[in-house]
Amino acid sequence: PDSVERCMSAMQSGTQMVKLKAGSKGLVRLFYLDEHRSCIRWRPSRKSEKAKITIDSLYKVTEGRQSDIFHRHAENSFDPACCFTVYHGNHMESLDLVTSNPEEARTWVTGLQYLMAGISDEDSLAKRQRTHDQYPFKTNTLMHTHTYPYYTAYPAVPTLRLTSIVQSVERICIPHHHHHHRGCVLNSCRWMKQTFEEADKNGDGLLNMEEIYQLLHKMNVNLPRRKVKHMFQEADSDDQQGTLTFEEFSVFYKMMSLRRDLYLLLMGYSDRKDHLTADELANFLLNEQKMVNVTTEYCLDVIEKFELSEENKQKGILGIEGFTSFMRSPTCDVFNPEHHEVNQDMDQPLSSYYISSSHNTYLTGDQLLSHSKTDMYAWVLQAGCRCVEVDCWDGPDGEPMVQHGYTLTSKITFKSVIETIDKYAFISNQYPVILSIENHCSIQQQKKIAQHLREILGDKLDLGEALRRDSIQLPSPHSLQGKILIKGKRLPPYLSVDVEEGEVSDDDDSADEIDDNFKLKNSNVIRKHTLLKTLSLSAKPLTNPKTIPIPPIRLSLYPYLPSHCHSHSLSLFHSIPPHSVSLSLSLSLSLLILLLTSIPSLSFIHPSHFTFIAQPFPLLISSLIPLSFRLSGTPGNVLSFSETRAQQLVNHRAERFLCFNQRQLSRIYPSAYRIDSSNFNPQLYWNVGCQLVALNYQTEGRMMQLNRAKFMVNGGCGYALKPPPMCKGSFNPFSDDPLPAYPKKQLVLKIISGQQLPKPPDSMLGDRGEIIDPFVEVEIIGLPVDCCKEQTRVVDDNGFNPVWEENLSFTLHMAEVALVRFLVWDHDPIGRDFVGQRTVAFNSLMPGYRHVYLEGLTEASIFIHVSVHDIYGKVGTVHCRGKISFSFYIYIFITLSCQLYNSPKLIPSSFPVESTSPEPQLYHNALSRSPQGILGRLCMLHGICTTVNCFHCVWWSANGFRCISVCMLLYI
Repeated sequence: PDSVERCMSAMQSGTQMVKLKAGSKGLVRLFYLDEHRSCIRWRPSRKSEKAKITIDSLYKVTEGRQSDIFHRHAENSFDPACCFTVYHGNHMESLDLVTSNPEEARTWVTGLQYLMAGISDEDSLAKRQRTHDQYPFKTNTLMHTHTYPYYTAYPAVPTLRLTSIVQSVERICIPHHHHHHRGCVLNSCRWMKQTFEEADKNGDGLLNMEEIYQLLHKMNVNLPRRKVKHMFQEADSDDQQGTLTFEEFSVFYKMMSLRRDLYLLLMGYSDRKDHLTADELANFLLNEQKMVNVTTEYCLDVIEKFELSEENKQKGILGIEGFTSFMRSPTCDVFNPEHHEVNQDMDQPLSSYYISSSHNTYLTGDQLLSHSKTDMYAWVLQAGCRCVEVDCWDGPDGEPMVQHGYTLTSKITFKSVIETIDKYAFISNQYPVILSIENHCSIQQQKKIAQHLREILGDKLDLGEALRRDSIQLPSPHSLQGKILIKGKRLPPYLSVDVEEGEVSDDDDSADEIDDNFKLKNSNVIRKHTLLKTLSLSAKPLTNPKTIPIPPIRLSLYPYLPSHCHSHSLSLFHSIPPHSVSLSLSLSLSLLILLLTSIPSLSFIHPSHFTFIAQPFPLLISSLIPLSFRLSGTPGNVLSFSETRAQQLVNHRAERFLCFNQRQLSRIYPSAYRIDSSNFNPQLYWNVGCQLVALNYQTEGRMMQLNRAKFMVNGGCGYALKPPPMCKGSFNPFSDDPLPAYPKKQLVLKIISGQQLPKPPDSMLGDRGEIIDPFVEVEIIGLPVDCCKEQTRVVDDNGFNPVWEENLSFTLHMAEVALVRFLVWDHDPIGRDFVGQRTVAFNSLMPGYRHVYLEGLTEASIFIHVSVHDIYGKVGTVHCRGKISFSFYIYIFITLSCQLYNSPKLIPSSFPVESTSPEPQLYHNALSRSPQGILGRLCMLHGICTTVNCFHCVWWSANGFRCISVCMLLYI
């Protein structure tokens, strides 16, 4: 629109504005939009060229005097219509500006919002620079780009414009829409233009030979100068010889980047022609890509979308350039496109799901000094997180505050936090949000907390029909859509009807492991030493139980209390431990805890003896509850463990912990010693079925990458269904064969090639450094027996198009919990440097030829082939390479003899493979592809590698088994 263009023009011309800073009166600067509309700049500045804020890094733009900086300058009478704030960067820094008139402010707000929306619609927040630190997802990108937009569930930096972006993603990522290919072309052209402009050092719009050499070095291309010069001359077709225009550079780049691997693949399915017909394309999609319902019409539609040549389109054929574009599109990504949306059964109990959870959600950085911001709640909720933490402390003027207690972190009001949660809880999806309330407030401010929750959240707190009094299991995510569940401590049901407060255990379920001497003594929390606390239940009563009269029980407040509990005399089963701590709890706040009750972990499980009995109710009503009910606990009780205590349980009582998690929720949070907000490995606790594994979302890295991959399997909605064996039954996840009767999976990955792999982000010389020597490492993260790593050989001096052509094989005992992590490293004589990574859940892997695009990197990818086979029976040594054991040859001989002579199958149900004889390397051969081969079926049946080459048959012949050798050769 003309109005937007006028805004752009005015912004590029520049506007004088006052830049407010904490502790200063403000600085007058000229702010302007650069010519590429990619960043905001200002002058004068001591930073010179570094004085800029990229549009990619913008978080949001707010009008008026809303930021903390404006509040600190409250004495200045700035016109709110002239004020606006730009939030940007990894830590949401604010740029607070005041214009001379409202029109200028409106121009900048409109223009910046247009640019932000334009990026999300046009190229899905594509990064136009390579990652700047080891964890490539730290930049503001909800969608990762290569040649096409790639959707990831979690943005790395908070962004409040996710609604429009998610809608844009839903349009872009459905494979069969015409606008989808337009997005690919836009991204590719934009990246090409950016590359050209960066290489054009003198800014004359032309690239000479020297600039081309520098660009190739930057792109990790190591080609002979003679070949580069030849391609340069072929592309240089205009009158200005010796230089390339942008159009000529595009031709040069296409010549340089011709994919030999894709060309050979195309020829293999086209009877050695340089194009595919619609029928040949259908054959490729059905047999290699394992697609279903492939029709001729669909193949013609693919040709129409991806073929560049009009002549080829008219003939209905797909040439190499069109085939390359198709193979680099989301249709051929390693991630299953159906998993961009919710695809799992959402009618199971809450305990049957992993639930994406955040720890100390309000913090933007470390646990000691960082800022607390409501924006963090907006970010994590829109990123799919479904359990957020709110630490409540007494604040001034009767208003409770949210902060990290005993630290120097800043404070925000509880009311503003709840307003933010109310606004953003259900933008990304409608599945329930859990508010984990840590209550450290006085009774008066607890009442204020309850008031804010009721007034702001309203009907979102009403669970209605989802709350059945006699239910023996938790409601499902589907039945709780649009609801907010308050998790916190609750008053016991035996209290008198007319009381307004009571005592509950204050053994904080997120209690610091750090000694009290290290805490800052500035908390206003009201704590009392008392002889009473909420006690764990026991199956063994004391020999002399006492009878205690109690007031009427508020049964209506506790829907999960068994309906027969109406007695007025209760047995005291435990002696009362001295010196425990209690907290006064307001009835008004307790009444809001309808479903999920926080139970102190120490009163439930003690690491010294691991008594695994749930603590559903206080001691005084234990005699009312049947023993079977007490042993398993009520489903609404949520136990929280620090990672240290949880690890003790995992190490010593994994099976019992897993059984507990089948019916109730457990929450695991980081150790208090993680002051830097680092994260533990969540997989350890997912392996035993822990649902609420809380991570520090503000800290990007390996653990958050695993967390993203875990929940992307179900559309990033924050709920991922646990495998069936984790929902029913029992097994030891640390066993060498956890589920003997459960089918295993053999994952075979052929690592074929890499494309445009950049130099390591922490390279001291940056783009001027040496060309990389890349290799690929594949890591399996799942049950302990499945965890392993394999890597390819190193390719020297080639980051542009390295070729490996190597097979890596893995056997997975429980593939549903496994994550597959692809890492690219730069080999160095004294170690290795990280280049990039991509983590995908095993269940989200697509079979066939696929591209794996590295997170946060423009254009960088690896090209692989994925195949998965079922394995039954006992699996011997796995994940390794080497010779087949002698006992395996004997087994093959017996089995083939039985089949050849129609003898009964006198074969053991499982065949032991010598632990010292690892599997051979799995290379591509006809036997491994043919399900009809006798040997192939036997190997798959018993989980043994299917590759046996002619050398093995010669060995058999030399030992007198010529008949068997002939039979084996028939299938090799």
